[in-house]
Amino acid sequence: MVMDMQHGTIRILPDAEALIDNVAKAIAYAREREIPVIYVVVGFRQGAPEVSSNNKIFAGLRERMGNNSMDEFMKVHPDIAPQNGELTVIKRRVSAFTGSDLAVVLSAFGIKHMVLTGIATSGVVLSTLREAADKDYRLTVLADCCADGDDEVHRVLTTKVFPRQADVLTVDEWAIK
Repeated sequence: MVMDMQHGTIRILPDAEALIDNVAKAIAYAREREIPVIYVVVGFRQGAPEVSSNNKIFAGLRERMGNNSMDEFMKVHPDIAPQNGELTVIKRRVSAFTGSDLAVVLSAFGIKHMVLTGIATSGVVLSTLREAADKDYRLTVLADCCADGDDEVHRVLTTKVFPRQADVLTVDEWAIK
């Protein structure tokens, strides 16, 4: 799963190029082995009516986005964009499951093992991992295909928290497994 790899999220990272290169490598590996690549983006209707003023994360986004195009906001970075036939799931909150049809898509594909990549490690990756673990999915997190605005938070999550519920690997380790 390629989560929240949208222009707006990628450009705020200091080392975005390395992340994009790693995610592109993971996508290529999955495609070669006919592993479904599913994209998850955060998005809302124009004006973001789904966002409550009580939601600290998204209320500010609603104000900043104003009348900007949601279609543009939801575009995945072109270097790692979906190919024809690959699905994009739109979520309305932090977890890839909340407000989306992800569970239906995973069921339709018969997927029991999810490989997670995404921005931010402390956001979509953490929230999706926790919910997926509670739903009894087998999980792998590609640590070098995730990023966070806080390097220490990323380190703690990938070395101390995630290993309790997932295999945590680099993209190269995953590719030779």
